[in-house]
Amino acid sequence: MVRTTTGKHPKYFEAILQLRECSQEIVTFVESEMKKLHLGISQKKRSKHGMDYYLSDTNLTQKLTKRLNQKFTGQLKVSATLHTRKNNKDLYRTTFCFREAQFGKDDIVTFNGDEYVVLWVNKDIFLRNTTSGEKIHLKLKEMKNIRKVE
Repeated sequence: MVRTTTGKHPKYFEAILQLRECSQEIVTFVESEMKKLHLGISQKKRSKHGMDYYLSDTNLTQKLTKRLNQKFTGQLKVSATLHTRKNNKDLYRTTFCFREAQFGKDDIVTFNGDEYVVLWVNKDIFLRNTTSGEKIHLKLKEMKNIRKVE
């Protein structure tokens, strides 16, 4: 069943999708996928670091973020906040935050003062030191400590 905002309060939402430091390509992809999924948008806000979409269906938002994570390199964080209780059941609002990686395969980056070549970026990051050849494996949460060399 597709839940839309029809028949609901105009600002009704179950999920928030936050796009942080993302390219226009990602924003275009997300908005296109929302239309394909018939995902109701109750509000769209521009924030300091990206866009926030207030969406009508948590399950469809989860499908959207799965597609987003498969197509683009970045870190996806999911959190839930208790919104209310209805019929002795806790109802949550889920926030999905996607932050695009600012580097990709074969890019030269710095990490902890050393220069590396990016070997692979997926669920983890694999780097090779340009001087010693040493390979290191990092979790995506370390993405914020890696800078692309221009």
